[in-house]
Amino acid sequence: MNWLKTPRIYLNAEYMKIEYKWNALFLLWVAFFLQQGTRQLFGPSVGAICSSLSIDKVSLGAVGTVFAMTYGICVPFAGITADILNRKWMVTVGVAVFCLGIFLSGFVSSLGLLIATYGLLNGFGQTFYYPSATSLVSQLHSSSRATAISILQLALYVGIVGCGTLAGFFAGRENDGWRMPFWVMGGVGLLWAMVLAIFLRNTKPVQRECDRMVKKPGVAEAVKAVVSKPTAICVAVGLAMMIYVDIGFKNWMPDYLQSTFSADNPFLSRWAGFHAVFWHYLGAAIGIMAGSRIGDRFVKNRPGIRLELGIAGLLLSIPFIVLMSQTMSFFVCCAAMFSFGLFRGVYDSNFMASFFDVVNPRFHASGVGLMMCLAFLFGSLSSTVLPFIARVLGGNMSMSMSSLGVFYLAGAAVILWARVKFLSHDLKS
Repeated sequence: MNWLKTPRIYLNAEYMKIEYKWNALFLLWVAFFLQQGTRQLFGPSVGAICSSLSIDKVSLGAVGTVFAMTYGICVPFAGITADILNRKWMVTVGVAVFCLGIFLSGFVSSLGLLIATYGLLNGFGQTFYYPSATSLVSQLHSSSRATAISILQLALYVGIVGCGTLAGFFAGRENDGWRMPFWVMGGVGLLWAMVLAIFLRNTKPVQRECDRMVKKPGVAEAVKAVVSKPTAICVAVGLAMMIYVDIGFKNWMPDYLQSTFSADNPFLSRWAGFHAVFWHYLGAAIGIMAGSRIGDRFVKNRPGIRLELGIAGLLLSIPFIVLMSQTMSFFVCCAAMFSFGLFRGVYDSNFMASFFDVVNPRFHASGVGLMMCLAFLFGSLSSTVLPFIARVLGGNMSMSMSSLGVFYLAGAAVILWARVKFLSHDLKS
């Protein structure tokens, strides 16, 4: 009966491999929930922080800009390091560092200290997570890449809604109530870093046969791997346009809802943080799951489907960005945010998979780092630019928020250019 043992051992090994890839996705999902959720502690707390620290909104916007610029500057190095070193520890250390920054942010007494803890320490720690995590998920779920990445992306939506609601509720209680969510989420994150250290495995990167005898990737090689693929550059530019909109929307929509609708809806003093993100990310959750299934289903027969979904998602979002910014009806604003989120989710569902489709797997983490660098350096501007535009227009935040649609239009145009001119060649080379 010895002939039965080998198949059983093989089947058990395959089962364990399949089981682990979903366990790993769960571990990384919670870490992503913490990463994205802690970012949303800032927006709903704007008014309370300004009052507590005695600063204006444009000055406070500098905190968000420093965070995004720190992230953008550091993330390419984190991506390149992830392709060389242990991705497990990149994720684990990153979670520990940014959650320490969040935890300490709850104790600050000045704008400078908030910039140091939330802007610099938090921004630096967050760079370690995304390149390594998406590279791991892409490798472990090679046959269902867009679906797995979309499930991971759901953590962004759930984290933003949950933490945004928590922050808005406590910020509405008293001037220093905003500090509690920073302590709670920072502490939970430090505990989760310990869980990652115990249960997340070190999965070695896949190498193509021609790369096996080649030394570890360097900075120049990683840059060349991305720059040599015009499609990847266009996807990165499109992401930069989306990140600009995303940072501006998340940081300033809670304040916009309060200033526009609080006279007729007194409950918004505590629940603006919830409404500013819940309707948007409810739509996004639907859009991302539908878009990912469509992308994975048709990509073999229609290689351009991923980029086409991205173009459609960005273009169809624009009317609803304008509507949410111009309507005087709270109900219509929420409906517009839902529709904006629905089509934003369609874009989110395939942008990362479309990038991985044209970049050598050996440079996936490095490529993500470079892409996120470009996206966040540009996107960081919106945190300060939006309140500045509103000030120039006499406090008209409505026109400032409407301007976000222009950046979605630019992103769609760049991705369309990639689809028409570069994709076919980049997929073959």
